Amino acid sequence: MTVTELTGTRFTCPLATLSAAGPVPNPHWPPLEPMEAAARLPSLINELDLHLFGEGRHYQLYEHLGAHRRTVNGATGVNFAVWAPCARQISVIGPFNGWTGRGAVMERQESSGIWELFVPGIGPGELYKLRVVNFHGRQVDKCDPFGFAAEVPPRTANVVVDLDQHAWQDSAWMEQRAKSDPVHRPMSIYEVHLGSWQQRANETNGWMNYRDLAHELVQYCQKLGFTHIELLPVSEHPYTGSWGYQTTGYFAATSRYGQPHELMYLIDHCHAHGIGVLIDWVPAHFPKDAHGLARFDGTALYEHADPRQGEHPDWNTLIFNYGRNEVRNFLVANGLFWFDKYHIDGLRVDAVASMLYLDYSRKEGQWVPNRHGGRENLDAVAFFREFNEQAHQRFPGVLTIAEESTAWPGVSQPVSSGGLGFDFKWNMGWMNDTLRYMRNDPVHRQFHHDEITFSMVYAYSEKFLLPLSHDEVVHGKGSLIDQMPGDLWQKFANLRLLYSYMWLHPGKKLLFMGGEFAQFREWNCDQSLEWQLLEHAHHRGVQQLVGDLNRLYTGEPALHELDHSQAGFEWIDCNSRASSTLSWLRRDAQGGFLVVVCNFTPVVHKACRVGVPQPGLYREVFNSDSRFYDGSNVGNPLVAVSEPVPHHGHEQSIVITLPPLAAVVLKIREPGLESERKKPVELALPE
Repeated sequence: MTVTELTGTRFTCPLATLSAAGPVPNPHWPPLEPMEAAARLPSLINELDLHLFGEGRHYQLYEHLGAHRRTVNGATGVNFAVWAPCARQISVIGPFNGWTGRGAVMERQESSGIWELFVPGIGPGELYKLRVVNFHGRQVDKCDPFGFAAEVPPRTANVVVDLDQHAWQDSAWMEQRAKSDPVHRPMSIYEVHLGSWQQRANETNGWMNYRDLAHELVQYCQKLGFTHIELLPVSEHPYTGSWGYQTTGYFAATSRYGQPHELMYLIDHCHAHGIGVLIDWVPAHFPKDAHGLARFDGTALYEHADPRQGEHPDWNTLIFNYGRNEVRNFLVANGLFWFDKYHIDGLRVDAVASMLYLDYSRKEGQWVPNRHGGRENLDAVAFFREFNEQAHQRFPGVLTIAEESTAWPGVSQPVSSGGLGFDFKWNMGWMNDTLRYMRNDPVHRQFHHDEITFSMVYAYSEKFLLPLSHDEVVHGKGSLIDQMPGDLWQKFANLRLLYSYMWLHPGKKLLFMGGEFAQFREWNCDQSLEWQLLEHAHHRGVQQLVGDLNRLYTGEPALHELDHSQAGFEWIDCNSRASSTLSWLRRDAQGGFLVVVCNFTPVVHKACRVGVPQPGLYREVFNSDSRFYDGSNVGNPLVAVSEPVPHHGHEQSIVITLPPLAAVVLKIREPGLESERKKPVELALPE
């Protein structure tokens, strides 16, 4: 059968199936429902909407497609609209017509492939699906690609909702956000899976609802000093075990934890208490579930038809056709939707590398080169640039963060400079090198010294975020504490050292839930975190350490202000392989600095001389071996007085005690304060 492109890039259908009035009947198709006169009311979609959609530039497409309350000729009801150019017929089915579709056949726009129907007398709370007679004449019940809510899985019907129901109270936050400069501000992110953060026996599947989570999660994050939370995908997904990364409802907040307005309440409550909210977004792929986007109208509508371009071999999912205007529009509008309707502060884009490379996880002959013969997915690159430009132009102050695991250049550079336009990039290299180094027994770390220092070679090639995410505590890897070597004492000391090294290293921070109190069990999305472990001092100590690191990080400009500038970091000594020690300076824009010294062995280094840039008194302001963290409390309770003894390239140096498997931070005090020399120093920061 001949396939012909119609109206440029709009859609592709076999020519013989179309006429000016729509598909031509075929005697082998099932009988179609008669068209009702009520369907031919004035359209909610005008010519400008159609023009922008055809070009892929209708960035508020969610205001027109999907299910919207509307009043027509004095009758209030719901307007339904969906793009499905090669469908034979589409009906809206639901309780209002006994799930039969009778009296609810949608009308097809002749040139756009959009179907539309107004149903009077129904409103929010109404269940519905789209019954599609697809290109092949088969009848399939689909969920609405622009549906704003759905039933709790495994049920799949959409739910009509009013997204303006919530009265936002965060105008001050939004105004301040628009003026903010995230590059120079602290960002410590607590990554959360809402279904397993904390469960209650009296709730369905143990899930807490959005409203209860709002209060308990905010209180907890404030206690520990996190600046942001990042939610694993909250878009609707059929399989809980996918954690949300295989989405069917891109515009629907998952109903597992409540209604859309209740998620809005959670976000509003976070903003009221100074906490930003990020969500994971997955434009890289979608599942093959029959009720989802796959072969929506019987053709490869959202995905590529060629499996070499349209299927992920690793995840058995489908890949969006980023080169198709309407599909690119769907995705860009979806990202903007979360900023617009839910006041989200940022999107972390999942699996960016899989989108950028046509040969991602494919062998020779299993992928299709681009028009230049290369492996780069030029359509995906154009999509990222368009999305990032529109996000920052329309919603000043929002963040876009790329989970990108390769050396693709310019991920966090502006589009105007040839970059992809993200604000930050996950530093997967730092994560892999650091965890690999920390898994080594301390006696062997001297032979892997480059792994712990290599990140500074490329630290300023991008604006990096340092992640210890959910991916590092699943699929047999074990929890972070379980990955640390040694006996119980060494495991906890190593974990405290790992976190200290991370928080004192340039880059924004992200830690997955449970890591902050050293959960021993590998993360399981069906079980609550092991909060009972906080009955034990080791675990309370790690939790206290994370809170103090956050307070130190946010309170000291030297630890965040010049995160992405070489002026903010200087090695003191990165060459002490035999002792597995490191020392460096962190600087702020006003000339202030902190001295950081790390010991990656269980040996106490007494009389350890460290070069410093200025003469004066140096006070220990942080020590991961403090008794407050259930450490051995080896440290420097008295201030260290600099001496004119050249060391590490500096004219001045200090002598300190370096605790085992620990990091210490020292800060200069005004010189000449002799009384400070014998003053004991508390080794933990006050809450």
